[in-house]
Amino acid sequence: MVSAWAEANEIVLGQRKVDEKSNEITAIPELLKILAISGCLVTIDAIGTQTKIAQTIIEAQADYVLSVKENQGNLFEDISVLYAVDQAQNFKYASF
Repeated sequence: MVSAWAEANEIVLGQRKVDEKSNEITAIPELLKILAISGCLVTIDAIGTQTKIAQTIIEAQADYVLSVKENQGNLFEDISVLYAVDQAQNFKYASF
């Protein structure tokens, strides 16, 4: 089961059952499509760090924070290198 919830209000906004021979990656985009997330910030753990999921959020005119783990190939390494460069420059060119 994949759930979307609002932490501040402590309420579940929606749920989608994960298919028996699948995982959260297929259920997350389905859940996002039924929610009114325009203007919202969506956070998802590392399993949801997928191009299709990010695109679904962008198309809904929302923003996202996606977790990254070391087992996600070059993505983790690329982010680590960029962060280290920005940190060495005291985040002078970072656009937060």
